[in-house]
Amino acid sequence: MIDTHCHLTSKALKDHVGSILDAARAQGVWGAITVACDVEDAEASLALAKQHENLWCSAGVHPLYADSPCDWERIRKVGEDPKCVAWGELGLDNHYDEPARPIQDTVLTDQLSFLEGCASDGLTKPIIVHSRQSIDELLDVFKASSLDPTRYVFHCFTGGPDEARRILDFGAWISFTGAVTFKNGQSIAEAAKLVPSDRIMVETDSPYMTPEPHRKIRPNEPRYVVHVAAFLAALRGIDAAAFEKQLDSNARRFFRLDSESRTRS
Repeated sequence: MIDTHCHLTSKALKDHVGSILDAARAQGVWGAITVACDVEDAEASLALAKQHENLWCSAGVHPLYADSPCDWERIRKVGEDPKCVAWGELGLDNHYDEPARPIQDTVLTDQLSFLEGCASDGLTKPIIVHSRQSIDELLDVFKASSLDPTRYVFHCFTGGPDEARRILDFGAWISFTGAVTFKNGQSIAEAAKLVPSDRIMVETDSPYMTPEPHRKIRPNEPRYVVHVAAFLAALRGIDAAAFEKQLDSNARRFFRLDSESRTRS
């Protein structure tokens, strides 16, 4: 398996990345994608990914960092590196008052325009979406874009079945975190039953949201992604090993990872 979304440049994890990846491999998690929140984080994520064979990164501006400097040329430079396998995370967040929505809207519009320009130059990558209380708004924005709907993944999905159906009808993928394992995550679990086997992924979003049965452990780490997978396999009535194999195949296909670069044990 691979942890398709974590934040290894976060304060809680950045000084222990080697041991964190070793602990993940001991649990069968052979790699991870560390996801950027702003320009400087994208550069730091790339530098970190270059230090570890089975670590990759993304490049983009998170909506909660929309008030930070947005230098798209620096983002593009990170994106041109083979170790960068995705754009984002990008999107909208209506949970917090800051940054104000007009700022988030402007950065999202500019970022999608930037990605359309990259695509016209042949620099295409999947797009990691941050959506908090904003799924319908984002879908309207994405539908107006020329970018391929099948190359979006709505990460850390916390909606219900109706929202999942709208995302799937659009053509995008859905990724689940430890939130689906929580006692108050029944609606998320119902949504998880609907996602086709070839459009589902799992992640930790570490250092946040450690899944059950380790929810009280802080910080979360990539090794705990196996518990998200096990929960979903049981929920969907699928053999756990077969489901992990499917998840691995999905991640490698979506992010176009070189399977031969995996560390084998």
